[in-house]
Amino acid sequence: MAANRPGRLAAKVAFITGTAGGQGREAARMFAAEGARIVGCDVEGEHDRETAAMVREAGGEMSSFGSVDLSDADAARAWVERGIAETGGIDILYNNASALRPGFVGDVDPEDWRFTVRNELDLIVWTTKAAWPHLVRRGGGSIINTASVAGHVGSAGTPGSPHAATKGGVIAMTRQFAAEGCGHRIRANSISPGLIVTPGFRAAAAQGWFPPMPMPLGRLGRPEDVVYLALYLASDESSWVTASDFVVDGGQLGIGGVEPTPITPEVLDA
Repeated sequence: MAANRPGRLAAKVAFITGTAGGQGREAARMFAAEGARIVGCDVEGEHDRETAAMVREAGGEMSSFGSVDLSDADAARAWVERGIAETGGIDILYNNASALRPGFVGDVDPEDWRFTVRNELDLIVWTTKAAWPHLVRRGGGSIINTASVAGHVGSAGTPGSPHAATKGGVIAMTRQFAAEGCGHRIRANSISPGLIVTPGFRAAAAQGWFPPMPMPLGRLGRPEDVVYLALYLASDESSWVTASDFVVDGGQLGIGGVEPTPITPEVLDA
């Protein structure tokens, strides 16, 4: 970024969930580099504070308030209110955080199902509900929700029934947010990543969750592949974009005839 050019998010306040690592950490770093003031949170409070330190060391601004469980409505509201008290407002809500437990429909555990719903749907509802009146008072803003290609297509070899249900719900819920927000100039869009190498993905791959997958562009995704799109959706460049879902998957859904590749350690590091 040229020294004499203001950042794409200059003077904006971005609330980003799940900033302890992966896409959330990269979003905090990249949004701050473009001038946004960041309010972050994660259930992993210590790692979230590490992210805040990284942002500040790079010359950015980020607040972290320790461990926050956004699946609890009161905790989500308290996080938003504390962030508003510190920054004075909100322009961007990036609902990135999520957590899941796998299961094929024939043997999914009821508690695993409820865990996934709480941590992939409930936390978006409660955080957005808490932020909504502040976005209205601000005169508008951008909501970005992290969905998944699992919300678009099934995978016979992946134990993903709870995850598919919740991420399909995120896509539908985002369109409803956009409908309710258009009169307030609140835009809402979702991003559906494919296979992105994050700490959580590495752990799941080590447990054998994933069968061989097609990789049309020859590699798995990286957190920045998603965050570059999120930057656009957060910025005024996307002021006429709402109620849309954007697939970021290296062509996995759209390109057929590609030989599947096993998810090996070498592929994870490529």
